[in-house]
Amino acid sequence: MAPGHVDVHVARGPDGTIRIAAGPGPRPIEVHDGVVHVGPDFTRAVLDVAGAVLTWPVLDAPGLPWAEVHDVGRAQQWVWALYGERVAAAVHDSAAGRGGVRVTAEATALAGAAARLGLGHWAARWWPASYQDGIPVLEPSLLGLELAALTHRCQQLFDDEGDQPDDCAAELIEEHLAALDPLIQWWRATAGSVDMARRLETVLRLIDDAADNAGLDGPALRHLRSSLEGRGPAAASADPGALFARRGGYALAAGEPLVTGGRVIARGSGINDWRRYPPGLVDAAESAVSWTARALGARRRIEVEALADPAAPATGTPLVAEVHVNGGAPHRVSLARRDDLWTGHSDLSPDPQAGVSAPRIEVGVLLPGFDPGPGAPGDADVRAGRDAVRALVRRRLAVARRPPAYDTPPHDNCSAPFLAETAATATDEDY
Repeated sequence: MAPGHVDVHVARGPDGTIRIAAGPGPRPIEVHDGVVHVGPDFTRAVLDVAGAVLTWPVLDAPGLPWAEVHDVGRAQQWVWALYGERVAAAVHDSAAGRGGVRVTAEATALAGAAARLGLGHWAARWWPASYQDGIPVLEPSLLGLELAALTHRCQQLFDDEGDQPDDCAAELIEEHLAALDPLIQWWRATAGSVDMARRLETVLRLIDDAADNAGLDGPALRHLRSSLEGRGPAAASADPGALFARRGGYALAAGEPLVTGGRVIARGSGINDWRRYPPGLVDAAESAVSWTARALGARRRIEVEALADPAAPATGTPLVAEVHVNGGAPHRVSLARRDDLWTGHSDLSPDPQAGVSAPRIEVGVLLPGFDPGPGAPGDADVRAGRDAVRALVRRRLAVARRPPAYDTPPHDNCSAPFLAETAATATDEDY
């Protein structure tokens, strides 16, 4: 097969959905109740596009996505540009009731940009920031602006139906306008670094074009346009770590500090399942959750601590710990943030530990209403996935510290660091 070409299987499912399976795709790891699961959510990058959902396995080399096409008419506007004419014809034939077929897809420029956009949304949701693991936080506004630029770059994937949450360039620009001026300062200070200047300018011009198409205006966007029209003298220096440093730090919350006392009957580490709470609440380290069980006379009490993400709100977040004792029904413990910890405690009543000197306790943290519940993959698979994600992130940060020159424009190159990754490496000495 020629370089840049990929073997693709196109077939229609029993429900009429057309599946485009490119290359190895997401690897099935378990069959549960007759359904094939392709690994934990945090090992997949996903884009909701016109008439379809695109999926990439982030732990494999970037390539063409798998697609589940539920509206062929809407999807045909981009299928040919993403996969090439042969795949577009095969999708049309499958929709008409013809059998599955293998064809050769082309690695197009849109495919590269789409893969990078999908990876960017993955990073916004699943980046495993952890003080304990030494993985720095990505500045959300900087990542948000680059996602806006990439969304505009991939506009062919979307239509005007309004049911695609990932078609959000204008919303991202408006939400993260505060990061635009620091981004311009960074660009103006990169005269001596041709590759970095090109990367920054590409993002800024895409943001400008997206804002213009959406009819956005305001002082920050007018400053962007004037800067692009006449760059002016270069800034003397601009440390991205300082430009995008987070303000503030751990704030004191109203949570009640844990009170020591009583006899410790058990202690251990809990399960830190990233799927059960939104990003920016809990440190992503495997050992971020810990618990202590105490005997206070006839009472039994569970105390839970979880390392907080620096961005976690000081108040108003109903984070809870879910406690299982000796395989019993779950018992929920409210957590409040205090400095760099989420803490909480609760009596366990009726006493499930009667006559047991060393109870078996499992503890995890979750956000009610967000928590999807237990996933199909087993705990060993989920933990292995988390370890693999940490390894991937460390490799990307190593590249961001010493970025090479890229022949391919960064908006078409998944291996190129995001600007937020590059900025994070300038501040990760504290991690």
